[in-house]
Amino acid sequence: MKLTAKGRSAVTALVDLAINSVEGKPVPLSEISKRQSLSVHFLEQIFLSLKNVGIVKSVRGSSGGYLFARETNEVMVFDVINAIDEKLKITGCNGIDFGCVAHKKKSKCLTHNLWNKLTHHISDFLNSVSIYDVMMNNFDVILSKQNLEKYDKAHQIN
Repeated sequence: MKLTAKGRSAVTALVDLAINSVEGKPVPLSEISKRQSLSVHFLEQIFLSLKNVGIVKSVRGSSGGYLFARETNEVMVFDVINAIDEKLKITGCNGIDFGCVAHKKKSKCLTHNLWNKLTHHISDFLNSVSIYDVMMNNFDVILSKQNLEKYDKAHQIN
């Protein structure tokens, strides 16, 4: 899996936005830029992608900036990563005809299924964590809930 600076920065910028958007007042990218040491140009690219998928909305004018288009507890980290075209994939294959093994075009490598399963676990985790959870450092609750769901599934409890 390769999560680039763009992916990490997008999540960081949204957490900053969540912390600093007060009473529906838009937050300028220049403020996020200063607080997080990210270039405004880089943030503009990120926020354009986030706006295009409806995660944020922009407000023009002298007191303009960005706001969340939906509640922060509804914006999942996985959605943010997808919005900026990050790929969560640990396997070395191309995903079409596998190609994990260089000299065998349609062959899986010996560890393909392991890495593929790990990719799914990471995706599931990021799909269960919202920007609000990151802001509140709420990971223990998420992990406990996932463990409880696994326990229930394993023991057929409904």
